[in-house]
Amino acid sequence: MEQDINELVETGRYQNRSEVIRAGLRLLLQQEAQNSAKLEALRNATSSGLMQLERGEYDELTSDDLAQYLDELGNQASH
Repeated sequence: MEQDINELVETGRYQNRSEVIRAGLRLLLQQEAQNSAKLEALRNATSSGLMQLERGEYDELTSDDLAQYLDELGNQASH
């Protein structure tokens, strides 16, 4: 890791090791924030889906129905 930091400084993109570390930390914090937001969205979608199931708001599909539905989605996505 130290060699990687030194190489980045030597390229001139960063003036010193601290700048490299700060840039890496900023990226890590951004990634953590994005992951937290994605997890929260997933939790909300799961909760919403479970509530819909409890209210009976769903369609039962046979395997043939599901295959047809997925084919239609694929066709829509390719256009």
